[in-house]
Amino acid sequence: MTVTITKCNMENVQVLQEISIETFNDTFSNQNSPDNMKVYMDRAFTLKQLESELANRSSQFYFISFDKEVAGYLKVNVDDAQSETMGDDCLEIERIYIRSKFQKKGLGKYLIDQAIEIAREQNKSSIWLGVWEKNDNAIRFYEKLGFVQTGAHSFYMGDEEQLDIIMTKKLI
Repeated sequence: MTVTITKCNMENVQVLQEISIETFNDTFSNQNSPDNMKVYMDRAFTLKQLESELANRSSQFYFISFDKEVAGYLKVNVDDAQSETMGDDCLEIERIYIRSKFQKKGLGKYLIDQAIEIAREQNKSSIWLGVWEKNDNAIRFYEKLGFVQTGAHSFYMGDEEQLDIIMTKKLI
């Protein structure tokens, strides 16, 4: 098993879009209406939107590959790119998207470790993320890695307001 992590750039935007749509659909379509899924994905995963996110200096994307096949990606944010005002000493993990066929291979942990390394390089004291309150598997995964619930915020799936749990891990 060979795992590699590489930084994404504008040349990768179409692969980023494919993985985003595939993984988001696989993860959330069973628990959300098709209309709300379409509205969200048509806004969040357009090439224009992803290009804008890639161009933001306060955001970074990383692909993870498993045996030379792109298995998913990580998106992290600092400063004003964070989806909540959490302070200059925090790094947000906005997305960890792993394709279904690569799940349960430890790749999520590799990406968390990458986020921790980035945070430490930037002298951040904590990392945080939002996870849907109904995503029990992800919540348990983050708890095993030392994240604790520190708040919550609204997330809109189309016209439906949902609750994301904010989970934080101190790095000091």
